[in-house]
Amino acid sequence: MSNWFPQWRPYQGQVDLQPVATNEYLPPLQSAILGIQHAFAMFGATVLAPLLMGFNPNLAILMSGICTILFFLITGGRVPSYLGSSFAFIGVVAAATGHVTGAGVNPNLSVALGGIVMCGILYALIGIIVMLTGTRWIEKLMPPVVTGAVVMIIGLNLAPVTIKNVAGHPFEMWMALLTVLCMGSVAVFTRGLIQRLLLLIGLLLSYFIYALLTNGLGLGTAIDFSQISAAAWFGLPTFNHPTFQTNAMLIIAPVALILVAENLGHIKAVGAMTGENLTPQLGKAFIADGLATTLSGTVGAPGMTTYGENIGVMAVTRVYSTLVFVVAGIFAIFLGLSPKFGAIISTIPTAVLTGASIVVFGLITIAGAKIWIENKVDFSKNHNLIIAAVTLIMGAGNFELSFGSFNLGGIGTATFIAIALNWLFKLKQS
Repeated sequence: MSNWFPQWRPYQGQVDLQPVATNEYLPPLQSAILGIQHAFAMFGATVLAPLLMGFNPNLAILMSGICTILFFLITGGRVPSYLGSSFAFIGVVAAATGHVTGAGVNPNLSVALGGIVMCGILYALIGIIVMLTGTRWIEKLMPPVVTGAVVMIIGLNLAPVTIKNVAGHPFEMWMALLTVLCMGSVAVFTRGLIQRLLLLIGLLLSYFIYALLTNGLGLGTAIDFSQISAAAWFGLPTFNHPTFQTNAMLIIAPVALILVAENLGHIKAVGAMTGENLTPQLGKAFIADGLATTLSGTVGAPGMTTYGENIGVMAVTRVYSTLVFVVAGIFAIFLGLSPKFGAIISTIPTAVLTGASIVVFGLITIAGAKIWIENKVDFSKNHNLIIAAVTLIMGAGNFELSFGSFNLGGIGTATFIAIALNWLFKLKQS
């Protein structure tokens, strides 16, 4: 076990100049604040995904914290990642349960949970195969031109949904733009720890301005704070149990392939940012994510995946210490056990969340471009050009393919088209 975890050492660089490596740690207060920022970065998606599928958002937050710590332990603290509710399950859960997205509690929740549990098991088995056979076949299947495009479309695919939340509402659109300005200003005009916390500080600043303009000056829709005082401080969320139906499992379990591609893209992006070769950790990362998804589905929460939002946070803060994610996980656990926190989160205006999403999803997209740059992908070669071009447009346009009841979704379709084109074009080179 001595080599399972790295030998962590204190950070010796200048906080606003040198990045913090995965095996380094900052002073406790800085680590705590940075961990809280990571927890805040995942909130929007980890709350939105279960709401769209009819799951309990407080339970989803609780399990995201538990699963993040589980991921840290299984990967030996060598892969900086946060696990949160996966959007890849939304379409298949709707297909398997007949639940309309965003229409309250899912009456067939247990059926969806059975499929999520089987998806997690399949995902973990793929991880075991990778550990036994190595990663070369995955790297051949998904070279940098593919993984870079996959990372980029994760950000691009979500962009239209994000903008649509405020489209047609002038005040909300201006507030979203103001949120972007707040975060951008913190990123550019500050230094040190404040600059590292640009997302959290920008979010709080824009929230304050929104409250001042609406509750104070009567512009736009005011924030309703009454629900906060009515909520309890502590309380267990409602748990659920899976029911295993063959049809639902056949629809939901193949999402494991999408999660593999997504996780691979995330780890490649993190590796490009840190300058570390994280490829040897892929097998453990797949197993960890698979077991996390299985555990989450067993108690009634959505399937888990490594979060692009948190990659965006790392990209801009340049703090890659894995210990920060332990702090984020612990913080999420406490928040998941607090109905009052759920009430507070529900008061964050859509316009503010939209502005934050614009920044974060943009950072994810740029992380994909960085994979191309770091690996010197040659776009003078037509096979690279076509793979990237087709993948980006299909992903951004949410081009979906269906096989019976199984819907790949825009990201899944674009990912598999990228893999297929890469395999097809390689025939000419062999």
